[in-house]
Amino acid sequence: MNSQYSIAVHILTLLDSSSGPMGSVEIADSVGVNPVVIRTVTGLLRRAGLLTTQRGVAGAELTRSARQISLLDVYRAVDAPDSVLKVHQNPNLACPVGAGIQRALEDIYGEAQAALEAHLAEVTLADITRAVHQTAPQQEVR
Repeated sequence: MNSQYSIAVHILTLLDSSSGPMGSVEIADSVGVNPVVIRTVTGLLRRAGLLTTQRGVAGAELTRSARQISLLDVYRAVDAPDSVLKVHQNPNLACPVGAGIQRALEDIYGEAQAALEAHLAEVTLADITRAVHQTAPQQEVR
């Protein structure tokens, strides 16, 4: 998985911490990426219904309370893969290990993915915001 997920969580946490709408340049300054990256990820978050933006008006806002946004919502919003663990595609089926490795790993990987998603469903954006403010130096976000 690429870094879009952590960027999305960063964006949403920043919006949850801010006193009002924030533009892509402001957000990019906090995330440490180009504003184009921010606009791409905010587009995914907007399509998923997690934030709102208005064409021609700078600024993005959460569509609902941070307590109502789970990390699983964010994971799904950024088009995360069906499984973060992948099985290689072309094992040698003439080899006993090659013939059975995919089935063996698919079961384990499926269980791991289910556990990941279950945990992400339990953690809210509010939990992340609280954790960030407990560990970060005390500064006001715009």
